[in-house]
Amino acid sequence: MDLRKPIWSILTALAVLAFNVEHAQSKVTWEVQRYDGWYNNLAYHSRGAVGSPLVRLLPARYSDGVLQPLQEPQLPNPRKISDVTARGHSGLPSAHNQTVLSVFFGYHVMFEMLDSRPPGCPPEFMYIPVPEGDPVFDPHRAGRVLLPFQRGPWDKHSSQSPNNPRTQVNLVTAWLDGSSIYGPSSSWSDALRSFSGGLLSSGEQLDMPKRSGSTSLMWSAADPSTGQHEPEGLYELGNAWGNENVFTMAEGIVWFRYHNYIASQLSEKHSSWSDEDLFQNARKTVVATFQNIAFYEWLPGFLGEKTMPPYQGYQKFVDPGISPEFQAAAIRFATTMAPPGVYMRNRTCHFQKVVNIDGSTSSAIRMCNSFWNRQNPNLKSGQDIDHLIMGMASQIAEREDNMVVEDLRDYMYGPLRFSRSDLVALTVQRGRDFGLPSYNQVREGLGLAPVGRWGDINPQLNITNPQLFRDLSDLYDGDISKLELFPGGLLESVDGPGQVFSSIILDQLNRIRNGDRFWFENTQNGLFTAEELQVLRDTTFHDVITAVTSAEAEDIQRKVFFWRDGDPCPQPSQVTTSELHPCTNATKLNYFDDGSKAGFGISVICLFLFPVVSFLMALVVAHFRKSKFKKFQKRGADDTKEEPAAGITACEWQGPKKPLFPVSLLIDDRRKLQVFDQSGPALRSLSLGSQTHLDVLLSSNNYRRALLMKVPKEYDLVLYFEDEGQRGEFVRYLRSEVTDGGQELAVRDMTEKELLREAVTRDQRAQIVENFIRSAFAKVLEIENCDARDMSGASYRKTREALETELTRTEFADALGLKPDSLFVDAMFTLADKDGNGYLSFQEFLDVIVIFMKGSPEEKSKLMFSMHDIDGDGFLSKEDFSRLLRSFIEISSSLLSKSQAEEAIKDMLKAAGFNDKEQITWEDFHFLLRDHEKELTFAQLNIKGMEKEGGNRLSRHQHVSFITPERNSSPSDRDTQFSSNPGKDGQELRRRQGKRPGLQSPKVYVKPKKERYNRSPIQQKIQQFKRFVENYRRHIVCFTIVYGITAGVALERCYYYGLQAYSTGMPETSVVGILASRGSAAAISFLYPYMLLTVCRNLITLGRETFLNQYIPFDAAIDFHRFMAMSALLLTVVHSLGHVVNVYVFSVSDLSILACLFPKVLVNNGSEMPMKWSWWFFQTVPGLTGILLLFIFAFMYVFATHYFRRISFRGFWLTHYLYVVVYILTVIHGSFALLQEPRFYIYLIPPGLLFLLDKLISLNRKKVEIPVVNATLLPSEVTHLEFKRPQGFVYRSGQWVRVACLALGTDEYHPFTLTSAPHEETLSLHIRAVGPWTSHLREAYAPNNLEQLRTYPKLYLDGPFGEGHQDWTDFEVAVLVGGGIGVTPFASILKDLVFKSSVKFKIQCKKVYFIWVTRTQRQFEWVSDIIREVEEQDSLDLVSVHIYITQLAEKFDLRTTMLYVCERHFQKEWNRSLFTGLRSVTHFGRPPFLSFFSSLQEVHPEVGKIGVFSCGPPGLTKNVEKACQQMNKRDQTHFIHHYENF
Repeated sequence: MDLRKPIWSILTALAVLAFNVEHAQSKVTWEVQRYDGWYNNLAYHSRGAVGSPLVRLLPARYSDGVLQPLQEPQLPNPRKISDVTARGHSGLPSAHNQTVLSVFFGYHVMFEMLDSRPPGCPPEFMYIPVPEGDPVFDPHRAGRVLLPFQRGPWDKHSSQSPNNPRTQVNLVTAWLDGSSIYGPSSSWSDALRSFSGGLLSSGEQLDMPKRSGSTSLMWSAADPSTGQHEPEGLYELGNAWGNENVFTMAEGIVWFRYHNYIASQLSEKHSSWSDEDLFQNARKTVVATFQNIAFYEWLPGFLGEKTMPPYQGYQKFVDPGISPEFQAAAIRFATTMAPPGVYMRNRTCHFQKVVNIDGSTSSAIRMCNSFWNRQNPNLKSGQDIDHLIMGMASQIAEREDNMVVEDLRDYMYGPLRFSRSDLVALTVQRGRDFGLPSYNQVREGLGLAPVGRWGDINPQLNITNPQLFRDLSDLYDGDISKLELFPGGLLESVDGPGQVFSSIILDQLNRIRNGDRFWFENTQNGLFTAEELQVLRDTTFHDVITAVTSAEAEDIQRKVFFWRDGDPCPQPSQVTTSELHPCTNATKLNYFDDGSKAGFGISVICLFLFPVVSFLMALVVAHFRKSKFKKFQKRGADDTKEEPAAGITACEWQGPKKPLFPVSLLIDDRRKLQVFDQSGPALRSLSLGSQTHLDVLLSSNNYRRALLMKVPKEYDLVLYFEDEGQRGEFVRYLRSEVTDGGQELAVRDMTEKELLREAVTRDQRAQIVENFIRSAFAKVLEIENCDARDMSGASYRKTREALETELTRTEFADALGLKPDSLFVDAMFTLADKDGNGYLSFQEFLDVIVIFMKGSPEEKSKLMFSMHDIDGDGFLSKEDFSRLLRSFIEISSSLLSKSQAEEAIKDMLKAAGFNDKEQITWEDFHFLLRDHEKELTFAQLNIKGMEKEGGNRLSRHQHVSFITPERNSSPSDRDTQFSSNPGKDGQELRRRQGKRPGLQSPKVYVKPKKERYNRSPIQQKIQQFKRFVENYRRHIVCFTIVYGITAGVALERCYYYGLQAYSTGMPETSVVGILASRGSAAAISFLYPYMLLTVCRNLITLGRETFLNQYIPFDAAIDFHRFMAMSALLLTVVHSLGHVVNVYVFSVSDLSILACLFPKVLVNNGSEMPMKWSWWFFQTVPGLTGILLLFIFAFMYVFATHYFRRISFRGFWLTHYLYVVVYILTVIHGSFALLQEPRFYIYLIPPGLLFLLDKLISLNRKKVEIPVVNATLLPSEVTHLEFKRPQGFVYRSGQWVRVACLALGTDEYHPFTLTSAPHEETLSLHIRAVGPWTSHLREAYAPNNLEQLRTYPKLYLDGPFGEGHQDWTDFEVAVLVGGGIGVTPFASILKDLVFKSSVKFKIQCKKVYFIWVTRTQRQFEWVSDIIREVEEQDSLDLVSVHIYITQLAEKFDLRTTMLYVCERHFQKEWNRSLFTGLRSVTHFGRPPFLSFFSSLQEVHPEVGKIGVFSCGPPGLTKNVEKACQQMNKRDQTHFIHHYENF
């Protein structure tokens, strides 16, 4: 059975019962009036409510008919109007003896009904220019003083057209409902209540309200006398402006006390009543009392002869809305009655002295110094308030005329920017803001006759002061129709409001009374009985005062709003300004003081130093990773390290600004001084036996530790010993060794500074040797000696010294780029050293160079022969000839093993027919080189320094050839090196001839015909542009779309905030900052989320297999990622700079402006002072998240740079994982909605979901452990891993995967290209150990580690992922270029190609050219194995392989010439390369891509597009790209380049 329905019924019944019991006990039997004035009128609910629009009596008068106010020059300057109409002397008493208490009670009534003074939103300024030389505001005649003024709040549905002009709103209720006592909202009332006994909360004294805390609903304008602006110290009252001056504050305190008085009386009578009963009953009584006093006691006295008509009962069709004519003009008449000061007295009529702000005393509290007082010394207790009330009751107000006291006219409070203002000028300006009609228009509207002459405004005043009207006429250019309502109504008044003001006031108050459903006299509302109503009518303000103050009934007059003769305590005299403390002058305040400037500047600098900090931290990480990696590389090196040589230890000084290098010193049996590295190897050997004497210089200061040994013909040896004793021991040891050989040791002392200056360092010696070689080549190449001997300003002595220099064997070998102990160096040096002194003089070096630079082929071959003809008899034994060949072949020691080299030498001797000869002549040797005469012609000795002379150097494209030119080429062909005869043999490129004996290289012509390519530069540029568009059309389209959207969203926000967001006030405040920050924010909001799509590798791989690949360049995803990331970074900087501007602007902007911009964050409470810049940076959610984002971005971008990514991939990996934090912080950053509703999440959702899907795919794969089947450590630090192929793993050749190995203690995933083919059962990778992760991976699969683990560490696999190399099948002709380890994707492609061709699989690709560029083929022997396998299976001649070995010197260097001879011989005889063992052609140097691509155009004329695929170092792919671009300038075959750099 379902018990829910019975239980629900029981609970409902109990709730209804509780509600009925509560209301049965409640003593509130009437309808309680809302605090905000709503639903007073049951037909029109918002009438008279808070925020209701003002009700115009007459049409608005705006310059445009809608909202723009009339100002100068259409109307006079408000300050001038004030000077003319309201200036006068104080001290004239009220014509009707109205008291000051009446004046401030009237202010209280005004605060009860209206409030339109707070600035409106957006902020609009109508500053009042002060006339130059104004005695109060511009005494120094600056002419640039402005009185601040902001337009008031207005109804946002108005300002649309002349039929709907701007209409201001009232921020309090229009009813006399006690809103000035209880507040205009229920929350405000709750904040004032104590919720105990029906009382309002008291402060420290029971008869005083509580004071405000740090936050308050009270208006908190600045005290112009002290500058205090915080809300602390203000009393919390129902009227927000209750603390405007101490006199209105005292009025508010009276009514606060009266409520608590009534509540206490009710509590005594009805002890069972609840707090709410007591409060609402007391509130009802207080409001009724206030209504009665205001209408039937105060108003008749204020209006004089004019009277309010009798109450006719509630009239529901009457609109009580406040009229702008009443608010901005008529009710302001009371300002003429305000005195310059107010007395204080006690019950005994003692008028006490008051304390001024400087500690002096006066007879009365000065009005101008009493605005917004927080701690007035005269009002510290409730008793002081009593004395002030009694003083106001005894003091007679100022005369009801047109004059306003200077306290309000010259010293009215203003903002902190300019602390004083003019109330009359402000009132005039307020009338213009409200669009008040003119004085005559109002008269006509009220049924009064318009005034035709100025004097008719007030004939009586015109008689006594005609100059006033003449001046007024001049201000208005004599046009009385322009006269405004406030000055006109003010001037017509005589002993009270004139006809116009009286009519407006009566109309307004009559409508308020008649339209109020809760009016105390309305018997239909059930508020009061007839008896209670009579009691209320009999209650006067006198009764209220005596009930809540210490004054007794006889201490003040019965009619407190008037003072008549015979009333108690007459005032001593009418208060004048002369007897009062002077008003404080106007002050100015810069919101952004010096302290703020310094802190702001430092903070901004620190923010933009984030990248520097992250860069320094990255350097620390890089240093740590480098040192850690070096330690790892040195691990185990101690076992193989040589033992340090025994001897004397010291530190070698190698030059200024270089660290001392620790060495060991030992003299061996051959009397050579050996200098050892402390780890073992010998660094230098100095022969002591060949020198007749040794010069040793010792330092005589600085602890006497330095020693210099002069070494003739070499650089000097400078040593630092531990102390003088150790140095002396070495000198004695050296002396003993030298003197035993009959040599002399000369020892001299000098200062250490002179000693170091005397030393010839290694760098100086290298400079001398360089000049030596340059001079030699200059001599040979007939270059002017002055150019050759230019040593960058070196002295003539040093130039001579260079020419007199003799080279050591080591320096000679270094110049050739060979080892000092090589056979070639030994033979060449022995041949050149004619005098046998162990050094080469300038002439000896020159003799050898001349032959190689200018000699004939015969001379060069004879020189090479002579190098090994030791006896000089013209014959070489077979052993000598083998030594000759070995001296050249050993140059390729890293290319050939020792056995291969010996085998090559034996084969060449056999092929040359030298096996039967015991001796070989030069003629035999030259006959061996007959097929290589051209190589000898161009052969030179490639020596360091030669390239600087640029003499007979060959062009780069002549360095390497794909073919050996035909032997019958003409001399002119030989001069240009290559034949340009494509002819019929051009098609031979596509035929494989390598399988027949006598292989010749395919004739790929390097220099095709050029005449057909002769185009003008403009035509070439046009063709290049066309090819560029054709190559990158997908990129261009996607780039345009992405950045078009980026620019669009940015411009939309800029347009919105620049032109459309008028209601936000943006254009008036920080146009530049807002446009920069919001426009860039919109662009960032698009770029950052959609950047995720560029790293969705799984989705990209899937997309490549669909039709989308025709429109979207999936292979450029990472490039797009970088572009978008850099664009986002740039926009982030712009965004930050925009906010720096914004924060500065916000820090100098009034709080009223900021409250308009950020209504959800800031509330305008009148305190005016903006939030400090530090608040915006560090105390707001956008500020803090923005700083954190900048900090994270700095790290992410720095660690993502190529340098740091290469050094510390883990740092890049970890910092890039911060993207999760970035997106979270960005969502939070925008969700605070300071300026606009958040939008980032809208952009983030679509790409975020796709990215999440991609991650889920990868995570699903990453969880599977992949067992490794085989692991082999190959040479050149390459690790070959063969592992099981996961079920359902489908891939294409050229694709790559990401792998991780948890055995390394990290979950980093690194990308590697698969080297296995799709048809193979297992997957394989070839990983070169070049960094920490790959080195540790190699160590993990090392045999010694596997012995401990007894199994291969397992892998985690993510992939496969697609990239451009897999598209090789889409081209009829494909060129594959691999550099170093970048050859891996092509290993898979070559195997796949051969397999598909063997099984007759139909593919588009018909020919593949594979170019492998490597430093030495022994670096990647596994590639040779793959190529060998391909060659064996390639039965259809699909693949043409060319290997480039870059370790050796260029082709036409003498040392390489013999290698060419050997290589071509092996190709001819054995049909394979001497160096690789492959049928592929081996070249020495770097490939000429441009020439090669040119030849392909001739060989494949029918092919329109050739695919070029490169992988390797950035330098390689860059050169390939340049060559493709050059080729695409021609209107022939189109080369499409795909590349990948990991």
